[in-house]
Amino acid sequence: MNRPALIDREVPMISPDWCRMMAAYNAEMNRRLYAAAAELPDAARRQDRGAWFGSIHGTLCHLLWGDRQWMSRFAGWDKPPPGQGTRPPLVEDFDGLRAARADDDARIEAWTAGLTADWLAGDLTWFSGGSQKEMAQRRWVLLTHFFNHQTHHRGQAHALITQAGVRPADTDLPWIIDLKALGIGPD
Repeated sequence: MNRPALIDREVPMISPDWCRMMAAYNAEMNRRLYAAAAELPDAARRQDRGAWFGSIHGTLCHLLWGDRQWMSRFAGWDKPPPGQGTRPPLVEDFDGLRAARADDDARIEAWTAGLTADWLAGDLTWFSGGSQKEMAQRRWVLLTHFFNHQTHHRGQAHALITQAGVRPADTDLPWIIDLKALGIGPD
């Protein structure tokens, strides 16, 4: 398939409200996921379960690493070290990882509060360590990827935690995010 480097679209297909909703969803799902993971002994969280990032802990570290990587590009956060967050682990102990996750989720929510449609419509150029080349794309496409990446790997962690014997809380967005509280729900 032959695709242009940039999607040729002036108007973003997502909105600042959508980004705020997804940031709130991300934060709540991380609280739920970490609460379930906390019910497991540390050895169970670190057990290699054959997932892409090995263990529950490795998957959670990769999620935090990925968010920090994208936020360094979007908002000037410090870049995380190379290695996708797993070797060595981005954060070694679970309590520290849980605290870092909560802090970063709060920062992501605060950042999305200031997003505008004009910012989303712009382009972002960055050097990709994984591809070893300069990349460029519309910001709204990259924000969509950012939130999709979170959901994808949280789903993996959710499955690993479930397989380890703990059932994480519900994940259905319409029933866990209060859109009115975000100022975007129906009256």
